[in-house]
Amino acid sequence: MASSFAPPDRIGFIGLGNMGVPMARRLAGAGYALAVADRNPDAVKRFAAEVRCEQPADLKTLGSLCRVVITMLPEGKAVRDVLTGPRGVVAGLKPGSVLIDMTSASPVSTRELGEELAKQGFPLIDAPVSGGVKKAVEGTLSIMAGGDAAVLERVRPILDVMGKVFHTGASGSGHAMKSLNNYLSAATLTASAEAIIAGAKFGLDPKLMVDILNVSTGRSNSTEYKYPVFILPGTFNSGFALGLMAKDLRLALELAKSTGAPHMLLEECAHTWAEAETQLGFGADHTEVVKYLESLADGKAKD
Repeated sequence: MASSFAPPDRIGFIGLGNMGVPMARRLAGAGYALAVADRNPDAVKRFAAEVRCEQPADLKTLGSLCRVVITMLPEGKAVRDVLTGPRGVVAGLKPGSVLIDMTSASPVSTRELGEELAKQGFPLIDAPVSGGVKKAVEGTLSIMAGGDAAVLERVRPILDVMGKVFHTGASGSGHAMKSLNNYLSAATLTASAEAIIAGAKFGLDPKLMVDILNVSTGRSNSTEYKYPVFILPGTFNSGFALGLMAKDLRLALELAKSTGAPHMLLEECAHTWAEAETQLGFGADHTEVVKYLESLADGKAKD
């Protein structure tokens, strides 16, 4: 079996956003050499000012420099373009290289992309994450990895630097698990917000409600973390965009429909978040969905 990857191996890291930066910084801190890229040149300059790294002239060159390339992008189409487009990463890869997609993307599309790349001799591990910016900084993300078990073992030392790895099964299963996790995350935030808004309208204190929920059966990550840290203080700065959550709900709904699974609540949740995205914009923090729900209570939402 081919050997595992370890420092000081060079890793290509594409996508220096809110999550990508702390993840890449963890890898550099562990002793891996980095070659980085982002569609925003300023993001690359900011990262390079803090972390020693290479800045290849183009994606093909990045591919030629690295045995492992990680993508952490907003959606699956961008991943395909970066990897397989003209002068993309794959054009420069050497035999034995491995691709890791840590984006939240369509499980169905990921399987198709994985099959295409496998025919060219480049295995793809889909390894989306959960935990937000805080856990990315700490290196304690939950990493849901789909793909060949032997290939995963080769890249596990890399992933271990960023969090705890769960092998979810075949190609696309990591992205399936991520979309379903985010459905539950979005659903509990929506339900918690509806309950707290109703209680506030009745005269209950929202902070007291959250305190009670957190020692009762209605508690969730939303009441234990998002409400106290981002919503009640009014900071709304979790670092995860509302539009990305809405996208993940669409992916979860696509998955449920493709399998014939029941999806009544999922469909309603996806609709609610799509409406919130329309009202507040893609880049609003996902915790601002509470503002959208409050606007419904006040009759202020646009038709």
